[in-house]
Amino acid sequence: MPKMKSNRGAAKSFKVTAGGKIKRKHSLKRHILTKKSAKRIRQLRHDALVSEADAKRVRRMLLA
Repeated sequence: MPKMKSNRGAAKSFKVTAGGKIKRKHSLKRHILTKKSAKRIRQLRHDALVSEADAKRVRRMLLA
């Protein structure tokens, strides 16, 4: 039986916390930043949690 492979894109995008929740980065922070306010860019800096509705699918991709 071959090994299960984790989705490499997902493995680079998500991290599992000690409590088992899944962290993610905010979107819209890669380019076209000049029109976005400093406050908005600063708030996008912090990690967010994946919603419970999506967590099951992400966990399956990570095989965690």
